[in-house]
Amino acid sequence: MTVHDIARQLPGKAVLKDHCRSLAMLDAVLSPEWADRYYSFDAHWSETESMASMRNGSGDEYSIVFSPAGAYVRGFAHESPMSPYAGDGPWPGVLDDVPEVFRPCVEEPAFSDEDGMPVITACMWREPGDDEWQAGTIDFPEETTEDPDGAGYLFHLLVDRSAEAFQRWAEDYHEVPVDLAAVRHVLASRPLTEHVVSTLNAEITWADLAEDIAEIGYPVGA
Repeated sequence: MTVHDIARQLPGKAVLKDHCRSLAMLDAVLSPEWADRYYSFDAHWSETESMASMRNGSGDEYSIVFSPAGAYVRGFAHESPMSPYAGDGPWPGVLDDVPEVFRPCVEEPAFSDEDGMPVITACMWREPGDDEWQAGTIDFPEETTEDPDGAGYLFHLLVDRSAEAFQRWAEDYHEVPVDLAAVRHVLASRPLTEHVVSTLNAEITWADLAEDIAEIGYPVGA
């Protein structure tokens, strides 16, 4: 699987944004400690942008910027043969076709190393007029695995957006039982309640989540 396969399976911008927000809210409940979290969402990354992100703690990550210009997706799989550190920079084609409107994202310091090189193995984008996600024209390495750019691994919970998929991942990562009905509630973007929170994690309180809820911008209920 490559970024081209992922691009064909991703939902539209609005659905993807809601799903990313839900992933971040679920992870905030399950991981009270910020350093242990996989998924995050900053609803106010800038005055006009929000950003979803993933970090696995082992060097793999992604960032998705949602803005009036559309959405820009950057992924980095540190063991990919397409790593910019395997050559003289980003793999040919990964960034070459990115529209000018997303160039600030390509050059964003948060997505680059200390020398200003984009840390990236997979890239997608979607402008308001696009009817599908776009990716560059890429000659993938021949002597490689089924996932040369890491896209299949990085974005698997954005393609399989089922509650069951998240439950499997969360139970493996957090090593605790995860209630499926509560996961369904959050993935459907229904208002968060104290009951849903306690069902997912009895050791966290509503007050503990106040800052996270505000940062993520997730809806709350009684």
